Amino acid sequence: MDFVLSELCDQVMTARAGHKPLFVMGGGSKAFYGNYRPVTPQDGHCLLDMTPYRGIVSYHPSELVVTVRAGTPLAELEAALAEHGQMLAFEPPHFSPAATIGGCVAAGLSGPRRMSAGALRDFVLGAQLLDSDGRVLSFGGEVMKNVAGYDVSRLLAGSHGIFGAILEVSLKVTPRPMEELTLMLPATQTQALASFALWRGKPLPISATSWVGTAGDEGRMHVRLSGAPPAIASARQVVGGDPLAPEAAQAWWSGLREQTHPFFAPGQPLWRLALPPTAAVVGSGQTLLEWGGGQRWLAGPQDAGELRELAQRLGGHATLFRTGGARPPADGVFHPLAPGVALITRRLKQELDPAGLFNPGRLVLEL
Repeated sequence: MDFVLSELCDQVMTARAGHKPLFVMGGGSKAFYGNYRPVTPQDGHCLLDMTPYRGIVSYHPSELVVTVRAGTPLAELEAALAEHGQMLAFEPPHFSPAATIGGCVAAGLSGPRRMSAGALRDFVLGAQLLDSDGRVLSFGGEVMKNVAGYDVSRLLAGSHGIFGAILEVSLKVTPRPMEELTLMLPATQTQALASFALWRGKPLPISATSWVGTAGDEGRMHVRLSGAPPAIASARQVVGGDPLAPEAAQAWWSGLREQTHPFFAPGQPLWRLALPPTAAVVGSGQTLLEWGGGQRWLAGPQDAGELRELAQRLGGHATLFRTGGARPPADGVFHPLAPGVALITRRLKQELDPAGLFNPGRLVLEL
């Protein structure tokens, strides 16, 4: 791997010497996400392919820590963890068999279990970054630490590669649940939000929830219980509903995680709203709820300005997750950063990538 790393460093230095922007790429499974621009040599762009830099560096099942190179296929890592009865608790989406762990961290996306387990960034313990000077910078480590200043390793989660090329990440892993059961209940969206709020106040082993409309105002809730059999049996009496067969339950949550559910049919814009779970029904058209109402998907055309203003007023933000062929908003697909966050982002960009080399415009149009 030393040869591969040397090649990556050389490519960075060559791009910097030629004053050419450098676009970091893994398996390309999430190339659609962000302020995407096709990368072509005719435009003077350089592509930094991270897939050759792969492999699990170290794995300590007893310590619940794994360190892995960025180009490692996400499926390969998950298979290695499964052999020891462990998993990535944040259930990152793949979107393609080619998905890599570097792209997973750079995109910062979490799946259905995020509501109970936490977000991807909460599991990042350390990272190595290739900067615009061709240096390998190390942040964090393999154990939890409280440090002064910015936790850069966690800030790389969802950074879309604008600070540099992620080389390695150390992640906290967790044991797989002893047992899981998915229950299905009919409900309107308002009833679903009320149920989610009620259950949040109870000690229930709920690891995932969802609601999707079926016809008119009607829809169905799915609730996944995870944990010890007695806890699941007790929670089932509280939640109610009909149990799904294990195969059907796995297909349901996989369909949400990988966006293969019919709701996510391509060809139309898809908006992702991050809101307080207590927020009332928002938007119009087709809606899908996850994370107890904290993540809401809206399919179909929306007025970007109005939707973002509403989301911000409610204490959240709105992202155009997939354009569906529509023209992106003039200020980009991501909700504009708050002034304080924008200032920190610019300072980090200036510190880690003063040449403005990596993924220009991908996260913030002007960076």
